[in-house]
Amino acid sequence: MLVPIFTLKLNHKINPRMVTVGTFDGVHPCLTAATQAGKVFIHNPHTRGQKPASHRLSQSAQDSDVSLLNINQAVTCLTAGSLGTKTAGDTLLVGSQTNLLAYDVHDNTDIFYKEVSDGANAIVLGKLGDIPNPLAIIGGNCALQGFDSLGNDLFWTVTGDNVRSLVLCDFTGDGKNELLVGSEDFDIRVFKEDELVSEMTENETVTALCHMHSSRFGYALANGTVGVYDRNSRYWRIKSKNHAMSIHAFDLNADGVVELITGWSNGKIDARSDRTGEVIFRDNFSSSVAGVVEGDYRLDGQKQLICASVEGEVRGYLPAEKELKGNLMDSNAEQDLIRELSHRRQNLLLELRNYEENAKGGSDSAGGIPANTQLQTALTVRAATEAQKAHVELSITTPNETIIRAVLIFAEGIFQGESHVVHPSVQNLSGFVRVPIIPPKDIPVDLHIKAFVGGKTSTQFHVFEITRQLPRFSMYDIAVEPSAPAPTGRVTFTINDRPQRVAMWLNQNFLLPEGVDSPDVTFTSLRGGGLLSIRMASNGQVDEFHAVHQRLTAEMAEHSNFIKSMLVQAEDARLMGDMTSMKKRYRELYDLNRDLVSEYKIRSNNHNALLACLKSVNQAIQRAGRLRVGKPKNQVISACRDAIKSNNVSALFRVMRAGVAAS
Repeated sequence: MLVPIFTLKLNHKINPRMVTVGTFDGVHPCLTAATQAGKVFIHNPHTRGQKPASHRLSQSAQDSDVSLLNINQAVTCLTAGSLGTKTAGDTLLVGSQTNLLAYDVHDNTDIFYKEVSDGANAIVLGKLGDIPNPLAIIGGNCALQGFDSLGNDLFWTVTGDNVRSLVLCDFTGDGKNELLVGSEDFDIRVFKEDELVSEMTENETVTALCHMHSSRFGYALANGTVGVYDRNSRYWRIKSKNHAMSIHAFDLNADGVVELITGWSNGKIDARSDRTGEVIFRDNFSSSVAGVVEGDYRLDGQKQLICASVEGEVRGYLPAEKELKGNLMDSNAEQDLIRELSHRRQNLLLELRNYEENAKGGSDSAGGIPANTQLQTALTVRAATEAQKAHVELSITTPNETIIRAVLIFAEGIFQGESHVVHPSVQNLSGFVRVPIIPPKDIPVDLHIKAFVGGKTSTQFHVFEITRQLPRFSMYDIAVEPSAPAPTGRVTFTINDRPQRVAMWLNQNFLLPEGVDSPDVTFTSLRGGGLLSIRMASNGQVDEFHAVHQRLTAEMAEHSNFIKSMLVQAEDARLMGDMTSMKKRYRELYDLNRDLVSEYKIRSNNHNALLACLKSVNQAIQRAGRLRVGKPKNQVISACRDAIKSNNVSALFRVMRAGVAAS
């Protein structure tokens, strides 16, 4: 196991996933992180004794190497890097739910301060596509925005749900960066500027993304899964009972290939091979890991892997020397490998005993398993009955007299504990087993099936392993009477694409009894009983919420000015000994403050309602774009954005329906 080359203990608690390293003066790397008190601390041990200016930055009373940046809002994301400004050093970018701050730490000045109505849940800095200058790209409530060094909004598009992670990566291999977006609807989307070029669906919220090399990238999910993709193909993934707080790509064993470094909620740090997911290094903190970054923190020409915990403990690691490569695998990993090999040996011995029993009893013996035994599986949509809810039925059968003693199914996001066991009683043993499956969300899921099959009188059994994919829209069935009168709330839509491509999409994503040749089909949702539809509200509700939001903001600003004025008057009366006037002013101040608190609660509720409506609008735009392919898709999203900017609701609906704003 590698030993840290340096350890620091900072007197500040660190927010998870809010750690970065920046060279703000162009020379000295500084560890920067958000604290739980709405501040950002900057640790710079290289220029001790220098006092910061008094604008935003202040010296920490606890540590002379730490400066504090007062944000006065809850920090939601931060990063550092070159934004293309005239300054020699990096720019610090700090996001909150309402604003984005670009800050020059070296000169202690704001570069720009922009309001972001959709919030800033994640941030990344770099070049995107053919846009010549670096952009600070933030992801918020179903929207993506990119700002240049002057604060100009040069990039905007919508995505399917709240953004939780961002990374820039040359996904297509054309030498230009694409934007990878992880969101709460379990999708990893790839944007070539504002064009959606690829989409991968996972089974939980995508909480972290990191670029590894070329088109390969790592990802982490909210359920403890981490893994690696190469473009659309998943190389590997593992799942832990702990949560992955941070992931980073770093060449820890000096072999020229980066490993996936993961910091976990239980304080564990591990490095895994990008090819296999095999653990090659581990270490432990006493508290949850807050972030994993890299930088030449010792200024010796070598970059160190830097890990920070939520309690402020920081450790730095150097890449291993070539002669130490063989020592990276620690004893825990060796024990895991031994257990895996022992498990394989046990399975092989069991299979050998089955073959020996078959050889003794003959192929037609009731106690043996015929050599040609194969497991057959099928998926069928089942409507609701009085005894059981609507579900997808997985049927497992054997083609001969063998019986299925038990079935074990692994599937993420479907079963509690992610596994399900069917163990028929002795009286009900047969060669046919049905398993009801109710997917909670419309995502494709791999079903890893293990069936334990044996002869009627044999105590031995053979394990069959099969993988079946549950299509994305499994809980939808073709309506029995598609020409019947539509129920209330049904909305039909037209897909502007070739019928063959639409039919292919339907066959790949729906669980159909037989393939369809025409896209003119109607589906019934087995969850709610209604017909499959896309609904677009036209009641102007978003505009109303915007107006209320602006009015409440203006009223709160006016009341704040009154409070300042009354406070000055009350203090003047106290200094002059006029207690009667002072009490009167403080009573007025108390009443005004109470009104201000009430207005804040109203504003907060209005803000939440506004965000919900904006999310619905952005999701509708995203779906309208996905009904088209290629250039028409980009034109629809751009036209929808223009309609929103010009507050033209009717044009927005025309674009969603017809693809163009003209009537």
